[in-house]
Parts: sequence; structure tokens; C-alpha cells
Amino acid sequence: MDETLVRLAAVQMEPKLGRLETNLERMLDRLADAARAGARLVVFPECALSGYGFASRQEGLAHAVAVDSSLVEKLTAACRQHLCFCIFGMLERDGDRLFNACVLTGPDGVVATYRKVHLPFLGVDMFADPGDRPFAVHDAGGLKVGMHICYDGAFPEPARVMSLLGADLLVLPTNWPTHSECAAEHMIPTRAMENTVYVMAVNRVGEESGFRFIGASSIVNPRGHRLAQAGPDSEETLFANVDPAMARNKRLVRVPGRHEINRIADRRPAFYTELTTPNGRD
Repeated sequence: MDETLVRLAAVQMEPKLGRLETNLERMLDRLADAARAGARLVVFPECALSGYGFASRQEGLAHAVAVDSSLVEKLTAACRQHLCFCIFGMLERDGDRLFNACVLTGPDGVVATYRKVHLPFLGVDMFADPGDRPFAVHDAGGLKVGMHICYDGAFPEPARVMSLLGADLLVLPTNWPTHSECAAEHMIPTRAMENTVYVMAVNRVGEESGFRFIGASSIVNPRGHRLAQAGPDSEETLFANVDPAMARNKRLVRVPGRHEINRIADRRPAFYTELTTPNGRD
């Protein structure tokens, strides 16, 4: 493989609600398999470690762990062993606070965490605390990665902010249930195209707490073309080789001197001030 390319793996799986050790062991197995297939970044779904459909804040807290917990350290140790990076969803406990979070970890330890900002009225998000950290971009072995979670993707602003911060790849761990088909089909390639970045949506499958989850994980290039997509029901791992230079070149020359666009440089922020008005005007 061209040394400038980075091999990604998206692990579409079925976490078991409240069974952290079981989920962890399955994640470690899938990470090892993906790394052996050459993946340098392996991504798991939202709440992959814990499951999502908890019925109360107390249940969520009972299955939440700190970022410095032994469970997270086992995934870090696996990254160290296999010389790769990993992003996975979990419930984070911070004192008496509960966050729907994801962690980026690698051979040298935890790189960064993200706490879900936009919380839908669904599953454990009904009881979680809103994320309290800004969107950011982090280095994963030379690949610039921005993290957000599920419902965050329904808002264009996070993707744009992370793209402006220099992301090559936007990672979206999800728990998309039925009625999310439009997001899986159209939102992911749109976010990639409008920001000229790679986007990776990693969903779960199976049923939990009365909801069926739709799979359809995908990896999309900066032109909005799918490089890989999973089916609706089965556990599987997607692979794609990505070129960071493609995401970093924002100037698209279609007909030299006649049709050239740059969706970052051509912005007109002075006309977007309404975006900073909380919840629109009353």
C-alpha cells in the first residue's frame, strides 16, 4: 500500500446492554483482527462499551466508567500492542456527572476524549449531561481527526468547525435506530462533500430496549463518494484506504480557469451571524 495512505476500519457490531466486560472482549478481538488487516485507526460505535438503552440516570451511572479506568487501559494496551489508534464510544463517569463520550487512544495512551454536545430525547441521552468541551481536532499518527457522536451529525456546525480546525477525517460513532435512514444515506456524504473531508459513520446493529438499529456504517471520501458501506443487520468490519492530502486540498479544479471551487475559502462569514443567535430569534 502507498505509504501516504492511511487504512481505516469501521467495526459495525452489536453491543450488549450493561455487559461491559463482554463488550470489551469482543472489541479487543475485532481491533486485533482489523490491525492485522493493516488498519491504523479502528473505530467502534457510540456506547460500544456499555450499550445505550438505559432507562434511568442511575442505570447509566452504574455502567459508566472513568477515562482512566482499567477497561480503557485495556484498549490502550491493545493499541500499543498492535501499533494502531482506536476510537470507541462509552459512558463516562466524572464524579456525579454522566456523559455520552468517545475516546481516542493509541500506542502512547489516551489522546483525547469527546463528550456529546447535542442530546436527543432517546436512550441514555435523556439522562446524560450535555458535553462541556469545544469541538477539536487531534493527531492520530499523522491523520488529523475530529470526533462527534450520532445526533451531533444532524447539525452542520460541528463538522464545519472541525474542518476549519484542519480535520482530515470526521469520525461519527452512532446508535442510529429505525427512522435514521435518511441520515445514513444522505447526511454523511453531504458532510464530506460540503467540507472536503473524509467522514466515517460507525453504527451498531441488533435490538435493544425496544429499538432496532439500522447498521449502514460507511466511509466517505471528500467528494462525497462512498468507499465502503455495511449492510443493515450484520456485524462486519469495513476497510478503506484514505489519502490525507485529498482532504487538505480544498481547491477543486474541475475545468481549469472556468470551473474552480473552494468551499472553505469561498465562505462569507459576515452573512452567517444568525448562527450565533441562541435557538434563533424569539
